[in-house]
Amino acid sequence: MVKEGEIVWMGALELSKAIKNGELSPVDVVDAFFKRIEKVNPEINAFVTLTEEDARKEAEAAEKAVKSRRKLGPLHGVPVAVKDNMPVKGVRTTWGSKLYENYVPKEDYVLVERLRSSGAIIMGKTNLPEFGLIGITDNPVFGVTRNPWDKTRTCGGSSGGSAAAVAAGLCPIAVGNDWGGSLRTPASFCGIFGFKPHLGRIPRWPQLSGFETLAVEGPITRTVEDAALMMDVMAGPDSRDYLSLPPPGVSYLGNLERGIKGKKFAFSPDLGYAIVEPEVEEIVRRAAFSFRDMGCVVEEVKLNFIDMGADFVSVEISNMVAAVGDRMEEWKKVCYKPYLDFLWLADHIKATDYCKIEYRRKELWDQLRRVFEKYDFLLTPTNAVPPFKIDVGLGPNEIAGKPVGPTGWTAFTYPFNFTYVPAASVPCGYTREGLPVGLQIVGNRFDELGVLRASRAFEKNFPWRDKKPPI
Repeated sequence: MVKEGEIVWMGALELSKAIKNGELSPVDVVDAFFKRIEKVNPEINAFVTLTEEDARKEAEAAEKAVKSRRKLGPLHGVPVAVKDNMPVKGVRTTWGSKLYENYVPKEDYVLVERLRSSGAIIMGKTNLPEFGLIGITDNPVFGVTRNPWDKTRTCGGSSGGSAAAVAAGLCPIAVGNDWGGSLRTPASFCGIFGFKPHLGRIPRWPQLSGFETLAVEGPITRTVEDAALMMDVMAGPDSRDYLSLPPPGVSYLGNLERGIKGKKFAFSPDLGYAIVEPEVEEIVRRAAFSFRDMGCVVEEVKLNFIDMGADFVSVEISNMVAAVGDRMEEWKKVCYKPYLDFLWLADHIKATDYCKIEYRRKELWDQLRRVFEKYDFLLTPTNAVPPFKIDVGLGPNEIAGKPVGPTGWTAFTYPFNFTYVPAASVPCGYTREGLPVGLQIVGNRFDELGVLRASRAFEKNFPWRDKKPPI
């Protein structure tokens, strides 16, 4: 018999099988996670809104469905956390902003619809920075989310609440989104798996306007298998999102174990412009070349990618200012205070500046395309630094003794939002202080399955799921 303390560390695939086989009750599963949330969440502030009453009702219905031997969905009875910028019908959705502090959506987000249809049970909403604009998780509505590995440090962002919840055993799986690293950055900082699919693979609707050509929805999990299972549930077109892609035509989970022997990997420690903490580079380098032990070719490459960090900041701020619209003066009075330091930038960005950013995006893609003409995957650090202290603020302004700009520590993630391609962060080691480090695996256009297979191969050789934070 599975003990309550063991339930909260089981994966979604394990839970689903145990529930369908009658080994576990959905009611007991939900109860175990809510007990864990009650005990641990006050320490880290990952969940900001709980849907406990509805979740328990859904668990009871899920249990009756098992007993009646009805056909069950792939996530039947499995708890899931939803980032607080994804609408859930009848549940407060704030975007971490005072402007939406009491907003209650009248319909579900597309991926929430799909999770429900698969049998998943929504446990609640997870924290994020206001409007998801920065790489840490803090906002004027709910405050800061702390890293389960060290409560004095950031969990990353913007899907930091989701990552912290999964890492701390508050839920087996979660969903987040990524328009510059917001799935991969917190997954790396929290020692779990974060997967950014290709732009359009998972539809986005309804959503605040903005970030249409950067933002991607995706899973945060403790195992690659669980991410593949979630992709099978969430991927596919929806007419409400004009950027959504045709069906993938393949089961991610069903084809996960086909292996990567003979694949070619390029490893870049800096993309040509990034400064990396030496300990992080050492850990990531060792992990990257371990693919040779799996029968792959790994070569270090000297790249000279265009750095679009400043462009990313310009696009992000311009989009947010446009989305807020005529509520700008109201927002300035209640916004996350550090935002006031850069909101002025939107008034200085012209249409021609925006066009030049698109030209540079094409240049960046041309550089990345040449990598994929020779290699199947590109390997980099996920973040340039390990999780930093919360009191550092938005991020370090110095790495390895050298000054960096505001996007310096996130230099490895946003290039692959600009180029649309799929990318994942896999846990690849720990610093001398015991802090997680992530390896980023980047795939060619539309090759989510390839990235998942490479991630799974790494996981099998260097398993991480049994390494739990000391929270």
